Amino acid sequence: MPQQTVIAPRTRVKPKTERPKLWKVILLNDDYTPREFVVTVLKAEFRMSEDQAHKVMITAHRRGVCVVAVFTKDVAETKATRATDAGRAKGYPLLFTTEPEE
Repeated sequence: MPQQTVIAPRTRVKPKTERPKLWKVILLNDDYTPREFVVTVLKAEFRMSEDQAHKVMITAHRRGVCVVAVFTKDVAETKATRATDAGRAKGYPLLFTTEPEE
């Protein structure tokens, strides 16, 4: 009698390495913070060139808001807080917020 070999299906467990959700850092326009100061903060906190920072500042000025950059939640919140605090330290109502990216 031939020997029967039972082949059991092998289940391979793939670890789910989900990418962390990304968050947008948003610059909100105000009518008090000097444009040059906004550019300075964008360059310092978000490592933007003069040109990039100016474009972001102008977009926020014209539209009321502008997405500055996208990061993981912790990084986005830290950068938004530090950038907002830089404005507060000079007495400006400069405001950066975060929200999840869709």
